[in-house]
Amino acid sequence: MRMRSIWKGSVSFGLVSIGVKLYSATEERDVSFHQVRRSDGARVRYKRVAESDGEEVPYSEIAKGYQMPGGEIVVLTDEDFADLPLPSARVVDVLQFVPSDQIDPIYYNKSYYLEPEKTAIKPYLLLRDALEESDMVGLVKVAIRNREQLATLRVRDGVIVLGTMIWPDEVRTADFGFLDADVELRQQEQAMARSLVESMAGDFVPEEYTDNYRAALQSVIEAKVEGREIVEAEEPQPDTGNVVDLMSALRASVEAAKKSRGETSAVPAAAGSGTKAAKAPAAKTAAAKKAPAKKAAAKKAAKPATAKKAAAKKAAKARKTA
Repeated sequence: MRMRSIWKGSVSFGLVSIGVKLYSATEERDVSFHQVRRSDGARVRYKRVAESDGEEVPYSEIAKGYQMPGGEIVVLTDEDFADLPLPSARVVDVLQFVPSDQIDPIYYNKSYYLEPEKTAIKPYLLLRDALEESDMVGLVKVAIRNREQLATLRVRDGVIVLGTMIWPDEVRTADFGFLDADVELRQQEQAMARSLVESMAGDFVPEEYTDNYRAALQSVIEAKVEGREIVEAEEPQPDTGNVVDLMSALRASVEAAKKSRGETSAVPAAAGSGTKAAKAPAAKTAAAKKAPAKKAAAKKAAKPATAKKAAAKKAAKARKTA
């Protein structure tokens, strides 16, 4: 299905102006519901009602109101918003170019594709190639739906993507008590944690991940439509053994990760750990090697004893005959 542009304007790149159309690069695919009456499924509608007299208010008479600290309401109309200075209303103004790794992902909000107008394809491609070759992103300002936002320009699959950002003062400070807690991290625990990360490392392939909840919810809806009985299947839980401490949990996690990747190599014990869990496999292996040797020695010892018994029987038989 052909995407519909939600904004038209231009990218101001120095003295160059590039006419572009803006398209949403992502879409929500959640299952949507209506509020209904349980008994017959009738839709539940909401009315806009004024608090002062309980009368219903038509949409044409609704304005935006800002509440003052004392409770008073300042009413703002469309004309008030129209008079606000918004130079980036139809222009994506490139402020500067910065290394892509300097922008923390926490700032990113939503992504949009930029398509060039037919008369602006050449300067569009020049900007695209310059961004790719320099490994930089363009830092810009843009106004979408009457709100000015900070954004970046980067390249994805040959298309310039505008990624809107939140303002720096909208990022909350991570003020948590555990950051100041005095917790000792043992060297062997850190080594095992790194081993777990390495055992679970791989390349990101987006197609491998699906929304299982949405699929299950869709199945429930289809079952309701068809009148089938719905049976919830329990997912098998991985067997990690009897985990009694952090080291055991990390070791079991590494083993489970390697098993899921088809690897059969044992998890090496952390250097200097000196734990019973680390020594137990070696002890079992040594005991297993000694056991066959003992059995073989017992068999060899049994053979001479059997030969002696047979010789004694022959001698007794010879005496009786004589």
